[in-house]
Amino acid sequence: MASNRSSPESGKLDKLVAEARRKREQREKTYREQALRIHPWICARCAREFTHTNVHLLTVHHKDHNHDNNPPDGSNWELLCNYCHENEHSRVLDNAGRSAAAADQPQASYKPFANLKDLLKGKQ
Repeated sequence: MASNRSSPESGKLDKLVAEARRKREQREKTYREQALRIHPWICARCAREFTHTNVHLLTVHHKDHNHDNNPPDGSNWELLCNYCHENEHSRVLDNAGRSAAAADQPQASYKPFANLKDLLKGKQ
């Protein structure tokens, strides 16, 4: 039985395949797709490994926090799982909020082990 390539269904299928290929090419140009090709699918913080079934949980983190800095060699990217990525950004925000307040605070002066040597000598 010969296939009929000129049928309306065949034309729809050809358009669908062409659209899928075009979208794939667009995706491959994104920094996420580039990072997934360059780097192993392992979280750079917790070392969790990812497969095709759960790679959607792996995110691209910009090391310098500049989303416009996307060198083709991937040197500004690291792959982080959703949990580690959220933690990284929370730590940055937390530290940013503390830096100004911490500068005004006096440094701690208490030294809990200052006389430890004397205390240990007294026990002998």
